[in-house]
Amino acid sequence: MSAAATNQPSDVTGNLRQMIAVLEQERQALASLDTDALTCTTRDKEALCNALMPMDAGDLTVEARALAETAQQLNEVNRRVRNLLAANVAARLDALGAPRATYTPTQYASA
Repeated sequence: MSAAATNQPSDVTGNLRQMIAVLEQERQALASLDTDALTCTTRDKEALCNALMPMDAGDLTVEARALAETAQQLNEVNRRVRNLLAANVAARLDALGAPRATYTPTQYASA
């Protein structure tokens, strides 16, 4: 998917609709841990962000503003899922590689 940067309201609305579709694809890729799909959605999001960058928020129509808010909410949900996955992977790697600290009564007996 490639998005051309234009300043027409219908193009902005179309780009925002595409962004929402890409964010839904990203959510599905996160759920299935599909790294190829995540790579594609990242590239698509970046292209759409570049296409939308020249727009001023004050120039948005009511419809475009609602689509932008929806996209923002979806992106936030996806960000939280990514963070949870990253924390889970980090915890698993720590469990595999780091020695575990165990409780020993002698550590606290002399205090």
